[in-house]
Amino acid sequence: MELKKIIKEGLKKIGFGKNKNDDIEEENHKIPTEPNIDDSGNYYDTMDEENNIGNEKKSEYKIEIPEEKTVDIEISKIEPIELPESESTENIDRNNIILKVDNAYGISHKGNRSNNEDYILIEKIKDIYLLAVADGIGGYNAGEIASEMAVNILKEIIIEKYNENLSIDEIKELLQKAYHEAHNKIKENAIGDKEGMGTTLTTAIIKGDKCIIANCGDSRAYLIRDGEIIHRTKDHSLVQALIDEGHISEEDARHHPMKNIITSALGLDEFKIDDYEWDLINGDVLLMSSDGLHDYVSKEDILKIVNNNDNPIDIVNELLNTALEETRDNVSVIVYQLPTTIE
Repeated sequence: MELKKIIKEGLKKIGFGKNKNDDIEEENHKIPTEPNIDDSGNYYDTMDEENNIGNEKKSEYKIEIPEEKTVDIEISKIEPIELPESESTENIDRNNIILKVDNAYGISHKGNRSNNEDYILIEKIKDIYLLAVADGIGGYNAGEIASEMAVNILKEIIIEKYNENLSIDEIKELLQKAYHEAHNKIKENAIGDKEGMGTTLTTAIIKGDKCIIANCGDSRAYLIRDGEIIHRTKDHSLVQALIDEGHISEEDARHHPMKNIITSALGLDEFKIDDYEWDLINGDVLLMSSDGLHDYVSKEDILKIVNNNDNPIDIVNELLNTALEETRDNVSVIVYQLPTTIE
């Protein structure tokens, strides 16, 4: 598909250009007003030539995405927490959420923002672990409402409907049900100053030697084995479409001016869910993150940190500290490390 069409279609999916007079800026993901795009995929402005009004002159430029609003804050170094392997802990300070259950550990940090619109979940339910990362979209704190709402609805439905006898396909169906219910509930509540709110949601259910993933948006799950990423969810984003068509590389996408444009999210008109089924073996590491990590820390640095640490707490803390040196976004990271033997 030609680059011009990819960009036009991607922007159209997310309600692009509803207000031609103003740029639309979301707290974590942004929608710019429509650029002119030529047949080669270049962005240009039209302007009147001096003394020749009415003729158009194309002037290529690098598209400007409005700067995210940041505040200067001092972020203290996060020191590893020593906890017994079986102990669970929960700290729900909304701007610095810390969760630990057995071999799973996660932090959601506000980063260089005044509030945290990400939300995370780590829960042991019967014979499964339920893990989730959500990254909210919307101004006036609507994003943080949407992300927490999605995670809480997911948790409630899994607790109510899950039983040990469900097959893998039935678990996938249960995740679909939870996503659709959360999506509908967010849309119902998107009124007044919450209009347009939405959220990404990446969920993992670990059951024995199986990992079932559901994904909507551009938060991610990675399966890391023997120092390499062997599986990764695919983002629902404009730059992912450009990668798929061979126009840019994954590294280019991290620096692309339209990297924050997503093409699917709970609560938005464009809503889709991808599911994955991954086999697990001893020593595997499941990493989940919001784009505050993977948009600012390279794949090589992520792998280096995972490979140089022996437990989820140290991995998460070092990934977070590395991201905080660069990110202008909220940062959420969850790591689940496979035990020595899988029951």
